[in-house]
Amino acid sequence: MSIKIEKTENANELKLSFEIEAAKFDEAINKVYKESAKYFNIPGFRKGKAPMAMVEKMYGPSIFYEDAFNEVVPEVYEKELKENNIEAVSKPDLDIEQMEKGKDLNFTAIVQIKPEVKLGKYKGIQIKKIEYNVSDEDINHELGHMAERNSRVVAVEGRPVEKGDITVIDFEGTVDGVKFEGGAAEGHELEIGSNTFIPGFEDQIIGMNVEEEKDIKVKFPEDYFSEELKGKDAVFKVKLHEIKKKELPEINDDFAKDTSEFDTLEELKNSIKEKLEEENKSRAKYETEEELIKAVCKEVEIDIPSGMIDTELDNMVKEVETRLSYQGMNMEMYLNMIGKTMADFRKEGEDQAKEAVKTRLVLEQIVKEEKIEPAEEKINEKLEELSKTYGKKAEELKENEYFMEYITKTLAQEQVISLLLENAKIK
Repeated sequence: MSIKIEKTENANELKLSFEIEAAKFDEAINKVYKESAKYFNIPGFRKGKAPMAMVEKMYGPSIFYEDAFNEVVPEVYEKELKENNIEAVSKPDLDIEQMEKGKDLNFTAIVQIKPEVKLGKYKGIQIKKIEYNVSDEDINHELGHMAERNSRVVAVEGRPVEKGDITVIDFEGTVDGVKFEGGAAEGHELEIGSNTFIPGFEDQIIGMNVEEEKDIKVKFPEDYFSEELKGKDAVFKVKLHEIKKKELPEINDDFAKDTSEFDTLEELKNSIKEKLEEENKSRAKYETEEELIKAVCKEVEIDIPSGMIDTELDNMVKEVETRLSYQGMNMEMYLNMIGKTMADFRKEGEDQAKEAVKTRLVLEQIVKEEKIEPAEEKINEKLEELSKTYGKKAEELKENEYFMEYITKTLAQEQVISLLLENAKIK
């Protein structure tokens, strides 16, 4: 086994030339044959019992080459990357030069590597102080939410629908006189002013009386998720059955007693203020860190390999897919709803992906410059914390090399951010 490493014209790219001994490749061919023999049906032999030579004669001598390549190459490739300290950040672009039974396997792999990061100034960075104060309006807004959560719905009689009412309606929609999927319902509750229906629909319910029927004409938005309906004129036959409204409790001492552990409204307000101040403090800290990191990154120029951006975009897509799954949706449904293709989605996320990669590279470089190594005590604390999250013992997590690398990097970057904050000029 031999490997030759060369730089290409691209500064962040290497060409790796591999030569794997014929004996090792032939061994892989034999292994593949034994694993797949049961699938071959050769005349004159019981299924799976045909000799390799007969299989090769019938299907061609290269029948096992691809699987043998995939059997032997990944392990060799990863081993050589590790031994030569090559940090690959892209999938290899493979070119097979010689692949034949009884001969050495020769192939090249062009791979992108982590770029060089030349840091600029990262200590003494000046940024504006970020802080958020809690106003009476903020407290009253929170009290309003509490009142909403503790409201009761009562029937309305003797008047037509007004904005803010909750209506119970039957509706059936048509486009060009033809019904469409999802365009009909009975006993549907709709809060007027919630903007959950097609624009213009809710406004036309205002003024209707109980048991009144009405044709409501609307136009589906041009960006509507359904290709068949976007931009189309529709008519909904609507019948109003009930009018209801939310009745909010009066916000006073009794409200405080009924909805919290406090006896007076003043005590409840003070508690809300404390909670909002803590939230504002966390928000200001997060935004300060973000601004500081952005300022540090502005001082750095990096030629980011496309493979790193692609990987970051892959991760972004996976995150969105995970969030959508909690809502009973998948990526295809979401893209149809917003009227975009996956190519559009990835293109729009490129800048965000570049910034994320750049930030990570800059923080990693500062870790190296400052020779930061998280203390064993901190690592163990993090392990204990994550063991509860994953439902595994800390000792189990510690045995996972990749998990430990993630923890170490995370803690090191947290120390970098603390270092930047300590040395920043915040005015």
